[in-house]
Formats: sequence, structure tokens, C-alpha cells
Amino acid sequence: MHKILGKYALILVTGELHKKLRSTVISFVSASKSESNFLHFVEMLAISRINSWGSNCKQVAFYREAKKFSINVMLKHLLNMNPNDPLASKILDNFEKYIKGFISLPLNFPGTIYSNAVKARLRLSSIIKDIIAERRKANNVEVEGVDLLNLILSKENLSDEEMVSIVLDLLFGGYETTSKLLSLIVYFLDGAPDALKCLKEEHEMIRKSKMEGELLNWEDYKKMEFTQNVINEAMRCGNVVKYLHRKATKDVKFKEFVIPAGWKVFPVLLAPHLDPNNFENPLEFNPFRWNVCCIGQEKKVAPFGGGPRLCPGADLAKVEIAFFLHHLILNYRWKMKTNDDPIAFPFVEFIGGLLLDLQPTTTTFGKQYL
Repeated sequence: MHKILGKYALILVTGELHKKLRSTVISFVSASKSESNFLHFVEMLAISRINSWGSNCKQVAFYREAKKFSINVMLKHLLNMNPNDPLASKILDNFEKYIKGFISLPLNFPGTIYSNAVKARLRLSSIIKDIIAERRKANNVEVEGVDLLNLILSKENLSDEEMVSIVLDLLFGGYETTSKLLSLIVYFLDGAPDALKCLKEEHEMIRKSKMEGELLNWEDYKKMEFTQNVINEAMRCGNVVKYLHRKATKDVKFKEFVIPAGWKVFPVLLAPHLDPNNFENPLEFNPFRWNVCCIGQEKKVAPFGGGPRLCPGADLAKVEIAFFLHHLILNYRWKMKTNDDPIAFPFVEFIGGLLLDLQPTTTTFGKQYL
């Protein structure tokens, strides 16, 4: 996994290099997460994906739809690339091969999953470098706030390899984990009617406060409190990221144990997430546990890491999911077509594609878009 990611991947670098790369990502996320152009693009792309199902749609493979949505958001936000750009499909094809190699045996000879992933990473790197060269040639660096690439091109202290790694890191986080988390939420809500009812009421109230055709904004997102509860609970139960790769850079004392410098540390996140000492009935999907009366429990959940290793793109993922859910639950009811329970191998997958039987709702909220 480490060799496929490259030596400048955020999960691998340490010290000053980690601070430099992470600060670049954080500055971009902080500036863009509440920016109206980004929010409007996310919402319109969500509406477009839902529109693509058609008014008479009876069934949809939701996991695939979630992946299309998340990859197109990231390509636009990172590289200013539209969904219909021919290069977008090329990036997606290589990215799928790149991701599959993370859980393969490191047998680097032609035809293996690992070898295909290494080659895919090289092709992705070449594509991004070509885009960088085109931006420099067109002098687009002077245009601020358009996408991530313009921001990192304005940083004189970043090498081309570091720029490529930043783009691939955010593309991976924004595509893979976001689509899985959105799919898990839809999966869990299928068996939690009370939570779905409360979630729908929250979004109906937000839609009532809007003029016809008016898009969502940052203030609307901040009102989505129960939506955040649903996201937190899906992260706790679903464990999209089940473990982390770490290495002790010095001797570390943990309780009565001493972890020697140089030892590999393998935190398994689902252990505290499903620990009955931390959560009552831990195997139950219950977003209501995140109400104000349970404040403080968020400290016991770490799907996005923590401290200086906290995932810098976490806020972007939550905005994307909240906006997609807004239009999904206002316009559709759904039922799982088959018993398509997610599996972990070790990453979360829906082998059957999470097939949903869809039925349009009778409410008129949000219908102006459909």
C-alpha cells in the first residue's frame, strides 16, 4: 500500500514535510468548504445524478451512483474538470485500478493487481503533471480560488511530485471514502424508519425556508444537525476506515505498555466504535445517541483520524453527503432490492451494488428541480 501511494502521501510523510503538505490542503479546504460556488456545484451535481434516474425509475444501483457523484465533485473541485470531459473517464478508470492494489499481495510482475495498481499510479501522475504543465503554460496560476491545482501552483515551496501526491490524496479521500459513507447511510436508514422520519422532517423545514428554486447555502448546512448525527452514527457503525498504519518515531508509553521506537502501530478503529463500554447497544444504528444529552461521545469516534493526522477533507465529505441526502429524501422513498449487506475485504464494499427499489414521494419539496 505504501509503495503504491508514493513517498509523499500524507499518511506516510512525517515532520516538517507533513506539516507543509497538510497546511496546503487545510488552507484549500477551509477556504472552499463554505464558498458558494462550491456549495452550488455540489448541489446541482446531486440534483443532476438524481435526475438521471428518470421519473419512472424503479431500481437503481446506488453504490455506483454515489461513486459517480463523489468522483465528479472531486474532479471539478480539484482540477476544474467537468463530468463529460474525456479525461475524467480516463482518470476514473486508472483510479479504480490504483485503489484495488491497496489490498493486494505485492507481487510486481505483469498481470497482477499490484502491478496494475503501480502502473495506474504512474499514469495518474503523468496525467496530473500534464495538466500542471498546461496551467503553467496558460499562466492560470494567477486565477485564485478556482480549484486546488491553482492553489498549489501558487505555492513556490512545492515540487511537482508533492503537488501530484496532494491531488491524489484528496481524490482518494473524496472519492472512495465519501461514496462508501453515503452508501452506508442509505443502507442503514433502510432499517431505521424513525431516524429517516426525523431526517426528512429536518430537510423539509430547511426547504420550507427557501424560495422556490433557491439553492442551499452554508447557513442551511449548519441547520442540518440531525443530518450530522446520521453521518456520525454511520461512520461509527460502518467503519469505512477500519484501521490505520502508523510507526512509533520514539518510545511511547501507553498505559502499562511501552511501544519501542521503530515498531509498527496498527490502531483498529472499529474496536472502540463497537465497544459497549463506549456506546450502549453498539451494534444498533441509532443516530439519536448523538443528541445534546450525549455530547462528548464524538471523542470516542475517530473514523477521520485525529490530532495532526485528522483527515483535512472531512468537512468537504460531510457537505457533499448532506446536500445529496437533502434531495434524495425529499424526493424518494426506497427499499433495498436484495439483502445486499456490505462486506469488508478489508475495505467496505457492496458486492451487489446496493440495489434500491425507488418510489417518488408525494411531497412537493424540491420538485422544482426534478
